[in-house]
Amino acid sequence: MRVSAEIGLPVPAEEAWRRVLAWEEQIAWMKDADSVRVLTSHREGVGVIVAVRTRVLGVPLLTDHLEVTMWNPPRRLVMAHRGLVRGVGEWVLEPVGGGSRFTWTEDLHLPVPVLGELALLAYRPFMRRLMRRSLSNLARMLRRGA
Repeated sequence: MRVSAEIGLPVPAEEAWRRVLAWEEQIAWMKDADSVRVLTSHREGVGVIVAVRTRVLGVPLLTDHLEVTMWNPPRRLVMAHRGLVRGVGEWVLEPVGGGSRFTWTEDLHLPVPVLGELALLAYRPFMRRLMRRSLSNLARMLRRGA
């Protein structure tokens, strides 16, 4: 299942990168993140592993382990989902005027044949809405300078 959302941000890509990769602060704007913890001794670059306690339909249900597989500041971050949910998440920041465009894409699957894919397809509209609301929260937070 692939889902994507994008938004214009009121800050340059460098500032947006700094803010979205303040790992533990992601819960302030990510609608489905209950907690975020860095598990590695290093916080930047390929190999960083974070544990994200994720809410599914509002309930903290699972902890997803994500590993940074591509780190290209301030343009692109790719993370592999290493928990029950498998796949890749990607964040791309592009300069636009005095701000930036943030595109968030998730390409996910569950290791349960057929049923896993059906479950994700059913969840897709909720996930797209969560991603859009999360990006709106981020843009609002950046506008306020919070």
